[in-house]
Amino acid sequence: MRPFELTAPTTVEAALATPGTFLAGGTTLVDLMKLDVLTPEHVLDINQVPLRGIDTSDGLRFGALERMSAIAAHPQVYPAISRALLLSASQQLRNMASIGGNLLQRTRCSYFRDVASPCNKRVPGSGCPALTNANRMHAILGTSDSCAATHASDVAVALVALDARVQLADADGTREVALRDFYQLPGDTPALENDLRPGELITEVIVPRLDWAANSTYVKVRDRQSYEFALCSAAVALDVRDGVVADARVAAGGVGTVPWHLPAVEAALRGRPATQATFEEAAAAAADGARPLSDNGYKVPLLKRTLVRALLELTEESTR
Repeated sequence: MRPFELTAPTTVEAALATPGTFLAGGTTLVDLMKLDVLTPEHVLDINQVPLRGIDTSDGLRFGALERMSAIAAHPQVYPAISRALLLSASQQLRNMASIGGNLLQRTRCSYFRDVASPCNKRVPGSGCPALTNANRMHAILGTSDSCAATHASDVAVALVALDARVQLADADGTREVALRDFYQLPGDTPALENDLRPGELITEVIVPRLDWAANSTYVKVRDRQSYEFALCSAAVALDVRDGVVADARVAAGGVGTVPWHLPAVEAALRGRPATQATFEEAAAAAADGARPLSDNGYKVPLLKRTLVRALLELTEESTR
């Protein structure tokens, strides 16, 4: 790790007034600094800035520094969000990691994290080894000729499914952005991962009220049951009335360069019987536009099966 200057602002205004890299839980930033992937000269420890709290008065609002463990344990947090957080990391990491930091975590692509390898995210124009080398863990949706790295966050998938927004602040004020619009596809500029502008800070995560989101879940498929990143995941919320799907929210993780919203699957579910046959038919559209690489074609059928599993879990739970 290279030398850096550390300061600890105590207000949002002070944090925004000082150039540097924000440090919240540090569970991503410190790792990348140790690897020399990130080498900030000035780090701002913002843990004393008052950006915590969980408000459930109208939907859900999380202060950006609220810890993952606190949100997961809150009884009024929608199950898809809680389960995504619980499956995200070890208990020790959940106790440290913030919700805002989790949404901004960098990819776990091995080429990105190895400074001896070329990587367009780390060094624009240097190339993407994943396109022609080992790529079993990489994305099949939203990729480009410049990048195929998957987005690492679990809870971002649940939040995208549930129409969450992020509040962003800079010296000129605040703005809100839908989370599904916040993340950017790699295209020709994979180093630009989101809509966070220079000098901006995530201050709050907002999930609109959705009464039937109590019937939601998050399913994660991974190589081992202990702490591991997703090969594929699914966040699903269903409104089932008299055996028919009245509405649905669906997103997938582990397969896209961003948390992957699936509006075609949602549309195929609405107005149909809540049966396995309907779920399999709707899930067939999930991988439309996929571009599998040499080692990750298995993710196409895995995505469909993961969605069906999540949908079946919800309907089985709702009829108990």
